[in-house]
Amino acid sequence: MNTLLVLLGPTGVGKTALSIEIAQWLSSPVISADSRQLYKDLVIGTSAPNPVQMAQAKHYMVGTLALTDYYSASQYEEEVMTLLNELFRKHNVVVLTGGSMMYIDAICKGIDEIPTVTPEIRKAIWTQYEKHGLPPLLEELQINDPVHYEEVDRSNYKRVIHAIEICRMTGRTYTSFRTRQIKQRPFQTIKIGLTRPREELYMLINERVDQMILDGLVEEARKVYPFRSYNSLNTVGYKELFLYLDGEWSLESAIEKIKRNTRVYARKQMTWFKRDKDILWFHPDEKEKIKNSLQQLIVKKY
Repeated sequence: MNTLLVLLGPTGVGKTALSIEIAQWLSSPVISADSRQLYKDLVIGTSAPNPVQMAQAKHYMVGTLALTDYYSASQYEEEVMTLLNELFRKHNVVVLTGGSMMYIDAICKGIDEIPTVTPEIRKAIWTQYEKHGLPPLLEELQINDPVHYEEVDRSNYKRVIHAIEICRMTGRTYTSFRTRQIKQRPFQTIKIGLTRPREELYMLINERVDQMILDGLVEEARKVYPFRSYNSLNTVGYKELFLYLDGEWSLESAIEKIKRNTRVYARKQMTWFKRDKDILWFHPDEKEKIKNSLQQLIVKKY
């Protein structure tokens, strides 16, 4: 049976370099599981693979979307499952790498089939949110879907808004669409997690942000600034620099906030990943140990 090798971990841990090395070792292509690397104009701020890295191993799901494109985890699941069906005709092993938790789960476990929201409903709810904030939407969710109201992170406006979108469009609760059933896949999955001691990871995150600034992140943020209202740009690195471009923060303050918010995001990623008992954890420098484990696991799965 074919094998999907998932290389995951928090932002800044070193997934890209190791995924390419392993892909070359296995003669495998690489599929990105980074929800922001999908956007072709977000190169520096997402640490997307550069042309040299893309030449070292064939990459998919990188730079395929415009900033204005709506995209969801369910669309990602559909596209990648179709892609895997094609790739497994030529390769016994395919590498999937990234840190977007829902995208990884979409491929490994499948996600519930939530209806696609119409642009009209999406625009109406986002306009309401921009005018009146989150409290009225939370009140609506509590009335129309009290179960999800108790479960959802009520400070995460994107998740609250999405639930309201589904309720309004279908006349049903968002909860009614969430079966949480794990889908059967026509391939085996091996999950390798990369981790570092917290202080080591934080140091690398800080250094990477400094390098992004040197590479032109401010200029990239300025270029995409006109699209700041789109969900594609609701992400660490750009949000902070938009406030600098607005004149609300100094550049130094924006950079420090990027570092802090990236560290916070890394902690959230690790909290999510640690729930999955199927992940085998390694330090990124343990390359030979990882390869030895993979050799044994891939043989066993065959």
